[in-house]
Amino acid sequence: MNKKTVILSTTLFLLFLLSYSVPHRVFEYYGCYLSPLRIAHAITEDEKNNISIYSEYGPGVVNITSIAVTWDFFLNPIPKEGAGSGSIIDKRGHILTNYHVVKDAKRLEVTLGDGSKWPAKLVGADPDTDLAVIRIKAAKTLLRVIPLGDSKNLKVGQKVLAIGNPFGLDRTLTTGIISSLGRKLRAQNGLVIDDVIQMDAAINPGNSGGPLLNSKGEIIGINSAIFSPTGASVGIGFAIPVNTAKSIIPELISKGYVAHSWMGVTIQTLIPEFAKMLSLKVERGAMLVEVMRGGPAYKAGLRGGSRRFRVGNSILIVGGDIITRVNGFEVRTADDLTKYLKRFKPGREIELAIIRDNKKNRVKLTLGERPRSN
Repeated sequence: MNKKTVILSTTLFLLFLLSYSVPHRVFEYYGCYLSPLRIAHAITEDEKNNISIYSEYGPGVVNITSIAVTWDFFLNPIPKEGAGSGSIIDKRGHILTNYHVVKDAKRLEVTLGDGSKWPAKLVGADPDTDLAVIRIKAAKTLLRVIPLGDSKNLKVGQKVLAIGNPFGLDRTLTTGIISSLGRKLRAQNGLVIDDVIQMDAAINPGNSGGPLLNSKGEIIGINSAIFSPTGASVGIGFAIPVNTAKSIIPELISKGYVAHSWMGVTIQTLIPEFAKMLSLKVERGAMLVEVMRGGPAYKAGLRGGSRRFRVGNSILIVGGDIITRVNGFEVRTADDLTKYLKRFKPGREIELAIIRDNKKNRVKLTLGERPRSN
């Protein structure tokens, strides 16, 4: 050890000893960062908020392990384990998570913040919103409930916190901001989830189903997906708004599913290029490809397509009614029609503005309940 190293080591050691007796302002003046007082004062108000929320609500985030069964080439059953996150939402043991976390699970296990493991039961699931509720029978004293907030008036730039179990690392906290609002996310069943929250708080595989919190510690979203060319976080994550969850949780718990409205049709989007080729007087709308016999649209007298029409590499089923409005709301795409139908419950009468044989018409239709696939 050379002379300079000895002098530097001795100096640092003396400064460390002096930090316990010399007033904090002396070290601040000389730029010394060894004082315990200065380290304590370095915690910002924002950091205190992070610490407080994690301490208060971190125990309310659970680790969900699911065991599903797949089949090999010889039709032998192969257990497949998956993992995700969830939020305790009441003292009865109900836990909110993603549908894709528990989909096809033969067995569910929940790990609480104290490390205890509990068998869980699927209470209800809704593939349309990628949300599900499961339940454990644990003592109320072990259940830390995370309050459900409001996602109606969120702002871009607002601080958010995500807690989950990425790659099995339990109760990991990440922070960020809301990057955008009103995004669309396609569920595994192909339907579009509206008003999705985009944020830059890092989420990774295992975060799915965990809470996205505001600075009050309230759930404002359910972390569900990332956009990534690598499979890991690149700062583009998506969360289903909590108001979507709040609107269906009671039905999931009471019925086990959500009753969605249904017209009984297959539709495709009409765009100006197609309309021009077909010499239509309307440029946009939802074209009816098929009307299912006995369904609400069939009973209302709506018509499906009658012939095929090739446009480049696309095949259109044309000749059916074109829906342009629902109860006065403009329909420009097939997704628009699906979105508007979500606003109405089965049994509701709606009025459709349609184009049939290039003529405007209006049809009243009573929505049915979509048949369940299971």
